[in-house]
Amino acid sequence: MSVRTTTHRVGIIINGATSRIATNQHLLHSLIPIIEQGGIKLNEWEYIMPDLILVDRDEGKLRQLSARTGITKYTTNLDEALDNKQYSVYFDARLTGLRADGVLKGIEAGKHIYCEKPTATDTDAAIGLYNKCRAAGLKHGVVQDKLWLPGLIKLKRLIENDFFGDILSVKADFGYWGFEGNTVPAQRPSWSYRKEDGGGIILDMFSHWRYILDNLFGQVKAVSCLGSTFIPHRVNEAGRSFICTAEDSAFATFELEQGIIAQFNSSWATRVRREDLLTMQVDGTKGSAVAGLRHCFTQHYCNTPRPTWNPDMEQPINFFDNWSKVPEQEVYENAFKAEWQLFLRHVVKDEHFHWNLKEGAKGVQLAEKATQSWQERRWITVPDLFDTFLSPSGQGCGGSNVLH
Repeated sequence: MSVRTTTHRVGIIINGATSRIATNQHLLHSLIPIIEQGGIKLNEWEYIMPDLILVDRDEGKLRQLSARTGITKYTTNLDEALDNKQYSVYFDARLTGLRADGVLKGIEAGKHIYCEKPTATDTDAAIGLYNKCRAAGLKHGVVQDKLWLPGLIKLKRLIENDFFGDILSVKADFGYWGFEGNTVPAQRPSWSYRKEDGGGIILDMFSHWRYILDNLFGQVKAVSCLGSTFIPHRVNEAGRSFICTAEDSAFATFELEQGIIAQFNSSWATRVRREDLLTMQVDGTKGSAVAGLRHCFTQHYCNTPRPTWNPDMEQPINFFDNWSKVPEQEVYENAFKAEWQLFLRHVVKDEHFHWNLKEGAKGVQLAEKATQSWQERRWITVPDLFDTFLSPSGQGCGGSNVLH
C-alpha cells in the first residue's frame, strides 16, 4: 500500500537577491541545496519545498543570477511580488539602511518575515517591526547564523557538559585588513564605511555579539565601548575616493549576568595572526577553550601548565601544547542553511523558533548603547527589552514604551 506524499510549497520573496550575502549564503549555500536535496523532510511522507522569486533593482544582474542558480522567476517590481499570494514569506538582504522599510512593506502585505541583521538602524524601529508582526499574527525570524557554526556548537556542548565550571570571562578577536581599494580591490562594499548608509562595524557586528553572548553565556547587562575610524579615506566601486563617516574598529567590554566579563575587539583595520577571523576564548574555574568558526581547543585544569614570570630567560613552555582539539562529534550543516530549515519548519508546522524580530532588536539595542558609550565615554546600562503594549495603530514604537 503506497503512502501519499505531502509537499508544502513555501513561496519566498528574496529581496536584495544579487547582494553578496544573499547570493552566496542564502541562495547558493542554503535554499538551493534545500531544493536539490528534495526539500526539508518532516517525516516519511511530508516535505517542505521552497519556491523562490528573486527581487532586485538591476534586471541585468537578476538575469545573470537566474542563469547561475537556475531560479527562473525574478522581477525588479517588489510590489508585484508582494501582491502575489503564491509567496507567503518575505526575506530581506539589502543594505542595512533600507531593511526596515522593506520589512515593513512585507508586513503590510501580510507576509511572514525573515531577514538579515541588523533589522534596523535604531532600536525603536527594530522593536516597532516586531510589534507590527506580532499584531498582524505573522511569523518572523532574524538571521543569527553564527550560533550554528561548528566552533560555536562545540563551545556550547562544553558549556552544557559543565566543562568550564564557573565561567569567568570571554575574550574575542574579530577582524581582518579591509583593503582600501587604492591598489588592491576592496573586499567590503563602500557603504560599510558610511554611517549615513547604515555602515559601521558597531551596527554590523554587535548584533552578532549580542546573540552569541545572550545564547551562550548570559544576558548583556552593560557595555563600555570605544570606536575609531582608523582609515579615513577609501575608494568606492566607481574608483572614486570618499571620506569614511563610520567607524572601522571598536573595542568593547560587556558585563553579563552572574558577573561574567566579555571583551570583544572588532576591526576591519587589523592583520590576522590567530587561527581564524573570529576566535573566542572562554576561561572558567575548571578549564578553558578557544573556539574559531569551525574548530575548538580545550585545556582542562589538570592540563594547565604552571608558568613562572622571568623575562630574563627564554620561555620554557610552549603555550600551544597541552591543548586538545575537540573532535568532530556531529554533522555540521552550513549555518545559514541550518537556520533556514528551522524557520521554514516554524512557518509550516508552527515549531518553536526563538530567533525572532525581538531577538534582532536586542542586537540593534546593543549597537545603539555601545555607540552611546563611545560618544559619552562611559559605561552604559543595557536595559531589558520587553513586550510593549500596542497602540491602536499597532505602532508600539516609541522610546518611552520600549525600554525599562
